[in-house]
Amino acid sequence: MTGPRARVTADPLWRAVGLLDVRWRRVVWAVVLGTLSLGSAVGLAAAAAWLIARASQMPPVLTLSVAVVGVRAFGISRGVFRYLERLASHDVALRGMASLRANLYTALAQGSPAALVGLRRGDLLARVGADVDAVGDVVVRAFVPAGVALAVSVGSVVLVGAFLPAAGVALALCLLLAAVVAPWLSARSAREVEARGATTRAAMTATTLEILEESGPLAVSGRLGTRLDALRATDRALARVTDDGARPAGVAAGIAALAVGLAVLASLLLGIPAVTAGTLAPVELSVIVLTPLAVFEAANTLPAAAVQLHRSRQAAARVVGLLDAPATVPGRTASPAHGVGEGDDDGDGDGDAPGRARDPRTSLVLDDVAAGWPGTGRTVVEGVDLTLAPGRAVAVVGPSGVGKTTLLATAAGLVPEVAGRVLLDGAPTADLPREDAAHGVVLVAEDGHVFDTTVLENLRVARGDVTTEEAEAALRAVGLDPWLAALPDGLETLLGPDATTVSGGERRRLLVARALLSPAPLLLLDEPVEHLEAAGADALVRHLVATTRAAQDRRGVVLATHRLSALEAVDEVLLLGVPDGAPDGAPARVVARGTHAELLALPVYRWALDQEAPAVR
Repeated sequence: MTGPRARVTADPLWRAVGLLDVRWRRVVWAVVLGTLSLGSAVGLAAAAAWLIARASQMPPVLTLSVAVVGVRAFGISRGVFRYLERLASHDVALRGMASLRANLYTALAQGSPAALVGLRRGDLLARVGADVDAVGDVVVRAFVPAGVALAVSVGSVVLVGAFLPAAGVALALCLLLAAVVAPWLSARSAREVEARGATTRAAMTATTLEILEESGPLAVSGRLGTRLDALRATDRALARVTDDGARPAGVAAGIAALAVGLAVLASLLLGIPAVTAGTLAPVELSVIVLTPLAVFEAANTLPAAAVQLHRSRQAAARVVGLLDAPATVPGRTASPAHGVGEGDDDGDGDGDAPGRARDPRTSLVLDDVAAGWPGTGRTVVEGVDLTLAPGRAVAVVGPSGVGKTTLLATAAGLVPEVAGRVLLDGAPTADLPREDAAHGVVLVAEDGHVFDTTVLENLRVARGDVTTEEAEAALRAVGLDPWLAALPDGLETLLGPDATTVSGGERRRLLVARALLSPAPLLLLDEPVEHLEAAGADALVRHLVATTRAAQDRRGVVLATHRLSALEAVDEVLLLGVPDGAPDGAPARVVARGTHAELLALPVYRWALDQEAPAVR
């Protein structure tokens, strides 16, 4: 299908506008009010011109009374209708932005997080923030002004043409110059400028957020100055984009001013001979000369509307890009601990019933799986076979960057496997409804999000009806009972944005506690003991493994970890690494597997264990 309808569907702006859930009746009402407002301005100019010219002839006062009342009425109604138009148009825009964000969040929650894995956090914030606002602005700053300009221009041409048809034709031509040529020039120049502007604004948001949230680590690593330099460079680039956009705007404004002057000059050149010939009254000459000064107020908004149209289209492409990422696979589950609905099987955000029985038959099977992050074109780990079921604990170990996180994200259904099969209860994860996959397996990511709310509400992300007793028990289980006792308001203590008020070790334990409260029988834990002291880390690992043996609440657990000292408790250890003799950049593989005791016979495993130093909390 390649017709006009297909092109409209493919246009990201119209797709995004569809997600605004715009009620077009409200848009029409806003256009009507805007037309009445600017129509009042045109009527005011025409009535005032007639009144001034007629008053110069010193007629009886009663002859002017209707015009005087008309001037007052038009002057008052212009402001009233402008106020009502602003209310109506902004109501449409704000409702639309809220609907677009809600629809966007719903689509992301029900789809695959693979659409997000390649985005910097600041870029994502820009897309759901400023870009959504830009899409909503298309109603107020493009659609409504265009509708008002069309209605007012047609009405004004008819008004002037009623006095002098030739002057009406001249006004129509000048309006075409201001309402078509100037916007076309602005739009043509804005295409590249707005594309660069959207990218630059997103980069500035991402860099600013990185500096604000990671200033400590950046300063310690010596990279803060580099990031600040990058922010200054981005600011300069944005200034250049703004300057580049100002030039075509200036040219368009010049064309609009030229069109006004031409319209007035044409009215004089056509009107004076008509007055001389007696076909036009002298008073009417003032009307056809001065009326265009008000008419062009509507046409002069169109160059800015054309620029806004392109700005909104660029923003819409970025918003729709969240939904159209090549890596998105229908039916993939969003990892709860990765920030979306942990334990909330039905995706409605309210969690699931406490004590919901876990299916002891649930199993996760990785069959010769190769994994890699979408969009990179690179496989980081391959040839992995793994079986997980309640009652079984497996550890995945290896050096940093070997692919442990990528493998767990693939196993959880966050990203599609490059090769092989990921099966949950015998069914390909890609073919399962999101809620079914989320009910079976959850991933506790190393950078799992902690929300700007209370401790209790953060735990209720796992299951919406977690009680205070369950929350306290979960925190005790991960060793956070002293921390909880020290909080000023206990479970009701606010944690701040992304848990910036807690230490790295406390944050990691909190994420693990949240996972333990979820109803899923299979847990994938990425570096759950990072930032913990050695004794506390080993104790937490042993507790997690113990959950697989619990009589009434058995789970299956996969631990991706650097620490080896407590792994004697797990059933199997998979050691990932790049085989000897493999070329640079070759994918990692399982170079050894077995129990902790069996792997101690390997020199590399024994060496890694001997090098372990107590972690600092």
